[in-house]
Amino acid sequence: MSYTVRLAPDAAEDLERLFTYLAERELPSAEQARDAIAKAFEFLHSFPFACRKASSEHVFLREMLIEFGHAGYVALYEIEADKIVTILAVRHQREDDYH
Repeated sequence: MSYTVRLAPDAAEDLERLFTYLAERELPSAEQARDAIAKAFEFLHSFPFACRKASSEHVFLREMLIEFGHAGYVALYEIEADKIVTILAVRHQREDDYH
């Protein structure tokens, strides 16, 4: 079963913010992080229910841990009807919460 994965506008802004932050310090690392995140999102095409629930009340709201370096990233997403997965937000694991 294949799901369509799409980015919410806030998630696209998060990705731009995270890339810019890292690129200002070390461009090759920023490009590697971008690739790691893209690869993780590819996983959601086939296995969106494999990641942990973000809320006990809402089984379709999930979080994906994305390994990168010593910390990594966390993507918040929702599994919707018609086999659609929407990435709602992305943050670095050391950030307090989603923006």
